[in-house]
Amino acid sequence: MRLPDEYGTDEFWNAYRAAMAGPAPPAPGKAKGGTLRWLLEEYRRSSEWASLANATRRQRENIYKHVMEGAGSEPFADIDRATIAAGRDRRKDTPAAARNFLEAMRGLFRWALETGHVAADPTAGIKSAKLRTDGFHAWTEAEIAQYEARWPLGTRERLAFDVLLYTGLRRGDAVRAGPAMVAGGILSIRTEKTGRDLSLPILAALRASLEAGPIGTSTWIAGERRKPLTKESFGTWFKIACKAAGLPHCSAHGLRKAGATRAANSGATVAQLEAIFGWDGGGMASLYTRKADRERLAREAMDKLEKR
Repeated sequence: MRLPDEYGTDEFWNAYRAAMAGPAPPAPGKAKGGTLRWLLEEYRRSSEWASLANATRRQRENIYKHVMEGAGSEPFADIDRATIAAGRDRRKDTPAAARNFLEAMRGLFRWALETGHVAADPTAGIKSAKLRTDGFHAWTEAEIAQYEARWPLGTRERLAFDVLLYTGLRRGDAVRAGPAMVAGGILSIRTEKTGRDLSLPILAALRASLEAGPIGTSTWIAGERRKPLTKESFGTWFKIACKAAGLPHCSAHGLRKAGATRAANSGATVAQLEAIFGWDGGGMASLYTRKADRERLAREAMDKLEKR
């Protein structure tokens, strides 16, 4: 894998770390038939695996790497629900890791069941670990103003911030967005994670930021040499910008949540939120609209608590 930028620069090391965190190449030689490693190699050749987003494959490869180190030579036919549950429970201290382990093994064995390699899916009925968190912190309006005060128009940090806030894109899509995707004032982009096609008008605030720059040669968000960034290196760089603004707990994804909150509080419907943020099924969008509705109804009804 060719690494961009000059050796020793921050951009080089960010790209290096991102490359090292990517999918591990299969071990040399052919795995013994009937083993878990053999099953995984077959899964990697499948259309099911190819259909997964790059980010999902990278995450699962890291999980499979550790699983194969301990159980790669074991017969996959011997893996049952108790085995899967034990693997989940070994990760109980990090619920997110436990959940990701289960999703990775579920993807493997659902495919194995469909293709006739196993008679039953050992992950069926296994519950995910409960995450005791609301996820990424959603920026408040005060935090947004604080970041803008630290990074004015004309800085790379402000440009990246405005692209995230005024498009609602995930960081993997934000680093790909650029002039070639815009026609008639509309940004058209297919999302990396879900494959949804989005059509997003360029808002006045974003247009002003793009005109102030600096933008890259092919993408809006870019490194110091105007070259595109990977989403991993961008995430690291943006985190540093947040810390410099006195906001160490803020992140790129949290800014997406702030945008959704803004839109819902301004009266956006579930369908409108899904059109902006690329969601499906109404569940995620409803979280924001319900919260906005509760706050509005509470404001309108608080005077009813007073005695007449």
